[in-house]
Amino acid sequence: MPELPEVETIKNALTPHLTGRTFTGVRVFDTRPVQSLHVDEFCCRLIGRKIMGLDRRGKYLIIQLSGGENLVIHLRMTGSLLWNPAEVEPFTRMEFFVDNGGRMVYTDVRRFGTMYIVKDTKDIVGKLGTEPLNAQFTPQYLTQLLKSRETPIKSILLNQELIAGIGNMYADEALFHAKIHPLRPARSLTPEEITRLYKSIRHVLNKGINKLGASIRNYRHPDGGRGSAHTEFAVAHRENEPCPICKTPVERIVVGQRGTYLCPKCQALK
Repeated sequence: MPELPEVETIKNALTPHLTGRTFTGVRVFDTRPVQSLHVDEFCCRLIGRKIMGLDRRGKYLIIQLSGGENLVIHLRMTGSLLWNPAEVEPFTRMEFFVDNGGRMVYTDVRRFGTMYIVKDTKDIVGKLGTEPLNAQFTPQYLTQLLKSRETPIKSILLNQELIAGIGNMYADEALFHAKIHPLRPARSLTPEEITRLYKSIRHVLNKGINKLGASIRNYRHPDGGRGSAHTEFAVAHRENEPCPICKTPVERIVVGQRGTYLCPKCQALK
């Protein structure tokens, strides 16, 4: 699933292609992604609209339109947005055309992605928590968030209403670098551990952006290439491989119904 680094990469890549351009057409092959509108109205509210800019909130991509509306996209598990692919893409669900002849192609194997057109983005993203790369996300903020919660720390990191954008892969990586077991109750973390976790979250997310995201399965950035963040993961998706620190085999457990990777020695459960 595209997480914060992947959606940020998509936003950064599409911004120079789309900003200032005007939607001239939309071709819909699958109506399932279109939410809350009939597909004809969805297309009519896009065609002729100038693209004012792109933003990201959590795992959502926001395309700001003239007239005060926004196209809000969530790629879910297997969605991709490609710019001017040279060949016909399998699993193409929609195509968006702009006035310089370019086209943005939405592909989705599992068909879980969603698209909305709204005036106020808070209608879609208003419940999301703090962005972990923003200035408001501090060790003090994280301390207040965790201090009275018995929930496993991994589940806290995945709760989008508390912290927006961290998904399964980057939660595993952040906890490994902070040397914290994913099942630790959130409130049991010491001040030193919270500071380490804060630094680790920002480190793994920024590294993921610098590496253009992680292409574990379907994710590609808009030019069709694969991100390389996954090639430097320490534990995520590396079951039975040696821990890069102590060489103990990486284990896979389940936390909150999510597959979770850790080093049982470096992240011993206290």
